[in-house]
Amino acid sequence: MQTYTDIDWTTWTPVERATLIFAMRDEQVLLIHKKRGLGAGKVNGPGGRLDPGETSAQCAVREMQEEVCVTPLNPRLCGELKFQFLDGHSIHGLIYRADGIDGEPQETDEAIPFWCPLSDVPYGRMWMDDRLWFPLMLNDRYFTSQYLFDDDTMLGCEIMPLPHPPAQPPF
Repeated sequence: MQTYTDIDWTTWTPVERATLIFAMRDEQVLLIHKKRGLGAGKVNGPGGRLDPGETSAQCAVREMQEEVCVTPLNPRLCGELKFQFLDGHSIHGLIYRADGIDGEPQETDEAIPFWCPLSDVPYGRMWMDDRLWFPLMLNDRYFTSQYLFDDDTMLGCEIMPLPHPPAQPPF
């Protein structure tokens, strides 16, 4: 079985590139109950895979619009996630944080949105890695991170807080 230390993260190449985006408002964060796809049944932020020719920032805005029918205000890059799964799947994800939204969140066939108090984030209903990096995102601290998963079980990780985001997003 592959272990976290078996992975050469310097040459690692993902199968997919994706984004997540979290909007903030009055000591609350906009979360979703994911209804389908990877992570269905879990709590997360709006997000998904990049479309051809799309930047990561454009993807984050589009995904929030599609999944909860609102537009994020002033989205900015705040983190990087690299996931390797034992089944061979891999995802390079970028995390965006927005200062608010234009519109009122609506349920769609993909997600049920809800505003969550920052003091009551439901980590037990989220991916295992979220409890490690989510506090950095909530505190507006940039980070990069790497994870090895076997289905829903995290087998290893490394999280590196950094002083600021890169001048250009990785994708």
